[in-house]
Amino acid sequence: MTSLRKLGSSDLEVFPLSLGGNVFGWTADEAASFAVLDAYTAAGGNFVDTADSYSSWAEGNSGGESETIIGNWLKSRGNRDDVVVATKVSQHPEFPGLTAANIKAAADASLRRLGTDHIDLYYTHFDKPEVPVEEIIGALDELVKAGKVRHIAASNITPERLQESLEFSDREGLARYVALQPHYNLVSRDTYEGALQDLAARSGLAAVPYFALASGFLTGKYRPGTTVESRRSAGAARHLDSERGRRVLAALDEIAGARGAEVATVALAWLAAQPTVAAPIASARTAEQLPALLAVAGLELTEEETGALTRASA
Repeated sequence: MTSLRKLGSSDLEVFPLSLGGNVFGWTADEAASFAVLDAYTAAGGNFVDTADSYSSWAEGNSGGESETIIGNWLKSRGNRDDVVVATKVSQHPEFPGLTAANIKAAADASLRRLGTDHIDLYYTHFDKPEVPVEEIIGALDELVKAGKVRHIAASNITPERLQESLEFSDREGLARYVALQPHYNLVSRDTYEGALQDLAARSGLAAVPYFALASGFLTGKYRPGTTVESRRSAGAARHLDSERGRRVLAALDEIAGARGAEVATVALAWLAAQPTVAAPIASARTAEQLPALLAVAGLELTEEETGALTRASA
């Protein structure tokens, strides 16, 4: 049984890989999504990440499709208490922004779609600097006091705004962010490392990085001269054109070969070894894609291996 990791200062204990729900209702229909969720939880996984806006970008969708599928799955499996459900607010076409009124309305809509009375971890999806942190934290605190949200978190936020939010929570004794969801992986380190990571470490926040596999690039399936059938292939393939991307792939290949592991597993293991990181997020369209992701729970890199990847990705 994989040991769970404590999520920051919260009482949540999570599997070291968070399952991304961005593909549910987009590249994975309900049946495929159920199969992925079943396989993930059967392997000990308990941390499912979604957002109210997933997947409003897909033709014919209006947003909330991922939450609806997860809600249907939770109801059909009767396992709500076994799963840590994280969702986000600010980007749904009908509930844009972070005004207090919008946060509360969006949370109620998420709860309806998820078919539950509480959200375990509620993120501000993209910070809106035009809204004072006092208004955002005040609204989130009301949701916590009402029992609709257990813990709050932030994504896509500057160190300055995060600091301001934490100071306000501490000063007023209100709900305080326990986690951060940054864009962070072996080929995209600049957004998180530095001021944001330092602040997270000082403040006891857990990081739950998204794009942990760089839109699939860090699975190793993108190689010079290959074509990959994927909706995200353009985003992933651009890393092949960079010297950094090629260096990282070479280092991943070497360690994966030596450890008898998949390239994706090694890339996730590097992330899981970084300060503050509790659980990288990765998504799977099919249950067949899951084993390489889940294996991160059992792969601990040596200091030498971690260092080699860190240098290759510098």
